[in-house]
Amino acid sequence: MPWIKDSTYPCPRFLTNGHLQTIFPALFRRVPVVTDVRERLELDDGDFIDIDWFRPHHPSDKLVVLTHGLESTARDSSVQGMARAFALQGWNVAAWNFRGCSGEENRTLGSYHSGSSGDLGTVLIHAMNVTSSRKVALVGFSIGGNITLKYLGESSDAVDDRIVGAVALSVPCDLAASALELEAPGNRIYMRRFLQTLETKMIAKARRFPGQVDASLVRRMRTFREFDDTFTGPLHGFRDAQDYWRQCSSLFLLDRIRVPTLLINALDDPFLGKSCYPTDIAQDHQWLHLETPTHGGHLGFVTFGRKGMYWSEERTLSFLQSPGSF
Repeated sequence: MPWIKDSTYPCPRFLTNGHLQTIFPALFRRVPVVTDVRERLELDDGDFIDIDWFRPHHPSDKLVVLTHGLESTARDSSVQGMARAFALQGWNVAAWNFRGCSGEENRTLGSYHSGSSGDLGTVLIHAMNVTSSRKVALVGFSIGGNITLKYLGESSDAVDDRIVGAVALSVPCDLAASALELEAPGNRIYMRRFLQTLETKMIAKARRFPGQVDASLVRRMRTFREFDDTFTGPLHGFRDAQDYWRQCSSLFLLDRIRVPTLLINALDDPFLGKSCYPTDIAQDHQWLHLETPTHGGHLGFVTFGRKGMYWSEERTLSFLQSPGSF
C-alpha cells in the first residue's frame, strides 16, 4: 500500500512548529466527555480495566475501540474528540483506560506498559460481545497506537473477521528510538512530565507492595531507559529496557498485519526517531498505509472552523468508512 507523502493536512500557518502542535491541544482544546458511561471489567488475574462507553440511541452494529497514550486517560481531549466524531456517525464507542489510568490505582504489582496488547484483546472481545457488533475498527493514540499495531501484527491471519480496519496516530513504533529521541535537550520537558506521573505511581506501588518496589530509586530516574530498566521491564517480565523495547515495538510486527491499517506520523513529531517512519515496509505492504504530514507534531493535527473537529478525526473516519471497509 502507498506511502502517502502528500498528506491532505492543512496546517495553520502559526502552527508549523512541531512543539506548538504538540502543546496547543493540551492547553487549549476542550472536548465534552462523550464516553460518559463507565463499566468496570474484572480480569482473571484479579485486576480490573475501566471502559468508558458511548452507545447511540438507535442500535448500531458498528463499534470503535479507542486506546489512549502514555500516562493519559480515556477522557483525554484527543480520545474524546475522536469519540465525538464516531458518535456523530452512530457508532458504539468503547474508550478503555489502561490499568491504573482511570483515576484509581490498579490492584496488581504490574500495571500497563507500551506493549499491553493482551489487555486490548480482552477489552476488544468483551466490547464486541456486549454490543453484538459485526463491524469493528481500532484507533490508537501514541503508545495506544503501538499497542493497536502490535495486537494486529500478533493476530495476523487469525485476526477476528469482524475487525475491518484500524488507524494509529503519532506512534512510537520503535520504542528504543523514541526513548532516545525524548532524551534530547529540546524534549526534556516531555520526559519530565511523563516521569513525574510514573514516579508517583511507583511510590504508591512501593507502599502497597513493600519489599517488591524500591521507592528510594524512584526520584533518581531521569530517562525512560533508567525507568524501564529499573521498573517497567522487571515488573512485567522483561529482562531490562532493551528487552522490553524490542519485544513490545510494533515496528517488528508491521509486516504481519492483515487488515486495512493507516499509520499517521507527522514528520515534525518531537517524540519519534527516524525508524518510526517505516516507509520501506509500507511501500510493499498489502494492508498498511503510511501517511507522513510535514506538520502535526505529536497528536496535534490542529484545524479550526470545522465544528471543533480536527483533521486527524476527519481522516480517520474517511479511511475507515471508505468503500470496501463498511
